[in-house]
Amino acid sequence: MRKLFILLMLAIVVASCKHPAKINLSSNNKELAKLFDEYYEDRLKLYPLEATAAGDNRYNDQLPNDGSAAFIQKAKRFYSNYLERIKLYKRDDLNDGDKLSYDIFLYQMNINLDGFKHHFEYMPFNQFYALPITIGQFGSGTGAQPFKTVKDYDNWLKRLAAFKNWADTAKANFDKGVKAGDVLPKSLVVKMIPQMEAMVVAAPEKSLFYGPIDSLPKSFSDDDKKRLTSAYKSAITSIVIPTYKGLAAYLKSTYLPHARSTSGYGSIADGPAMYRYLVRQQTTTEKTPDSIYQLGLSEVARIRGKMDSIKNAVGFKGDLKAFFEYMKTDKKFMPYTTPGQVLAAFENIHKRMEPNLKKMFNHVPKTPFEIRQTEAFRAASASAEYNQGSADGSRPGIFYVPILDATKFNTTSGMESLFLHEAIPGHHYQISLTQENTSLPKFRRFGFDNAYVEGWALYCESLGKELGLYTDPYQYMGALGDEIHRAIRLVVDVAIHTKGMTREQAIKYMMDNEAISEQGATAEIERYMVIPGQALGYKIGALKIRELRNRAETQLGKKFNLAEFHNQILKDGSMPLAVLDAKMNDWIKTQK
Repeated sequence: MRKLFILLMLAIVVASCKHPAKINLSSNNKELAKLFDEYYEDRLKLYPLEATAAGDNRYNDQLPNDGSAAFIQKAKRFYSNYLERIKLYKRDDLNDGDKLSYDIFLYQMNINLDGFKHHFEYMPFNQFYALPITIGQFGSGTGAQPFKTVKDYDNWLKRLAAFKNWADTAKANFDKGVKAGDVLPKSLVVKMIPQMEAMVVAAPEKSLFYGPIDSLPKSFSDDDKKRLTSAYKSAITSIVIPTYKGLAAYLKSTYLPHARSTSGYGSIADGPAMYRYLVRQQTTTEKTPDSIYQLGLSEVARIRGKMDSIKNAVGFKGDLKAFFEYMKTDKKFMPYTTPGQVLAAFENIHKRMEPNLKKMFNHVPKTPFEIRQTEAFRAASASAEYNQGSADGSRPGIFYVPILDATKFNTTSGMESLFLHEAIPGHHYQISLTQENTSLPKFRRFGFDNAYVEGWALYCESLGKELGLYTDPYQYMGALGDEIHRAIRLVVDVAIHTKGMTREQAIKYMMDNEAISEQGATAEIERYMVIPGQALGYKIGALKIRELRNRAETQLGKKFNLAEFHNQILKDGSMPLAVLDAKMNDWIKTQK
């Protein structure tokens, strides 16, 4: 999801306001609302890319040096300050809405403060999650950064000017990681190098960052067009090209010789403790890595049983692995010749489920929605994803589909379940409805708890049959393939980082249990290697939402309404799973 997910939310500033020793509370506490507003505003000032992604354009000229010691100390003081301020309020004296905000806020302050016990900045970017890649999306003219006015164009030049300083700090942090024994795997560093080299071009006009000039608004004056063209060429020549060239050279000559041959965090200095923290942060639970591993094994076995039934039902002679290979390679499952046909097939999925969708959701987003092909510069290393729209609806939510070769795009890859997850009603409904709910404090409107957000999207995959999809056995097999994929993650993520499983063993385990190519399995496993724990949130969150639905159906009987259940899950936005559990229990009681 969007780059939905930011691995470490270190975007914070020091709060300057004073607070009283005692606070008079009312049922709708204005002081508490003010605290939440100040927190959100202070956060955006130091993490301006988040602001831009949310459609807030006040800080579009800023790029934080978020790996610097000064920034990290400021972030730590910020969280500590707000933790002390929230503790001044007595939870029992708050109304229900404020209690929910209080619980979410308190959790976030504590989990983020715990993160400062570890030096995550020693591995500042990787082949999957990297500002050098993200800034290319922003600067291409087709991403979240707006290029509509002259001020927009000037803002980007200022933001881009800070990129060199960020890159220099990243190299210094990599050096610190080498000394501390916290380094990236060698197998991944070799993939980062060509990503950097791809941004080094012979002429400014060939740069991805020249896109905004190719699309200069006709309304700009000739003088502005001339000035901006010259300025962008200069910035590409003096900042973009040398910075990427320097990063590529550093990774190749300096860092690569020190990169590790192992795959998981278990082999680096602070790795075991870092991983336990990330599991807590990404699942928003107190589940141990080993309990998650055991859950994964049982889920893989359960879903394999369903897959075996479908294999037998379609009359395939052979074992499950042979059936996977058949689905991956038979040409009848690759009917497309152009990227446009692939995108049209996804839109057809949308149209087919719309009648049932209206029965299951009585609140739908106002934010526009689009399906797009992933840009060529990042398609080779990208997965299908959702990029959120802006809160005011000026930028649509976008479902990106990487299509390297349309003739090899396989329909059994789970197209229907993929759309339910990444697009509608998955990420687009959840993120858009939350952003559009102006009654929520902004830290909740634009917040992100991995297990809730990805758990909701995976739960949406389970709605396929109720929505009139999965009627074709191969599409249902694809959906089960997506489900088992998330179960496999529970096994391999934990095993890589705590049980010594190698990259190669994890790839093999994945290919043995789902219909995935070696290239696809490799990309997935390498993702888990560099953003540990994040992949666990999907299945943990989905199982929790399904558990809550089963609980509500059992306790409410004929009073249960699925559309209202979905509304209750979504209306208050993202939150830790324990908070969600308590909230839904309260709702069930009121329905009785």
